[in-house]
Amino acid sequence: MGLSSLLWGRSAWESTSRLIPNGVGAVLPQPTSGWRIYTVASTMPRIDPASYRLRVDGLVQQPVSLTLAHLRALPVAEQVSDFHCVTGWSVDDVRWTGVRIRDVLARAGPLPSAGALAFVSAERPYVDSLTLDQALLPDVMLAWEMDARPLPRPHGGPLRLVMPAMYGYKSVKWVERVVVTREPVVGYWEERGYDRDAWVGRSNAA
Repeated sequence: MGLSSLLWGRSAWESTSRLIPNGVGAVLPQPTSGWRIYTVASTMPRIDPASYRLRVDGLVQQPVSLTLAHLRALPVAEQVSDFHCVTGWSVDDVRWTGVRIRDVLARAGPLPSAGALAFVSAERPYVDSLTLDQALLPDVMLAWEMDARPLPRPHGGPLRLVMPAMYGYKSVKWVERVVVTREPVVGYWEERGYDRDAWVGRSNAA
């Protein structure tokens, strides 16, 4: 999901919190940005960018382990897109910088049987997935910058998935592994009743 910045009034918090399963924490650290950050673990992962590795494996010709330098050496993608949380809030015009999924997958070579990608977070037990067609949409990326700054820890730094056409719980934070699979896996929020295909305006809270 997203990060929480905007401090809510009591009634707004009570209304929104009914949509969040028990055990999910909310952090509200930045009073004017509009973001709200939710966590499913007791603490957010703390990852040293210098030692970070992204593992790409599963149904591939050659599993790979990519540093941030490896990722930045791939064709750089930039975009401005809106971020929508299933609990009802949005942040408009977020500027992301990163790499397209197709360029990451090209390093590993998906097998013909590949049909989906599972994105595994360093925040245990968070995982979610996209079909291969969804992951290859032109505005999907793995991002290492947000609004021209290195991706902050609460937003999933050093690397997170960005899937603007779906609600924020699909945009997995702190991505440490991409597993190529035949079919989408059941994600953390899908296990708790949320839609697998979380298109904005067409699922869940729509």
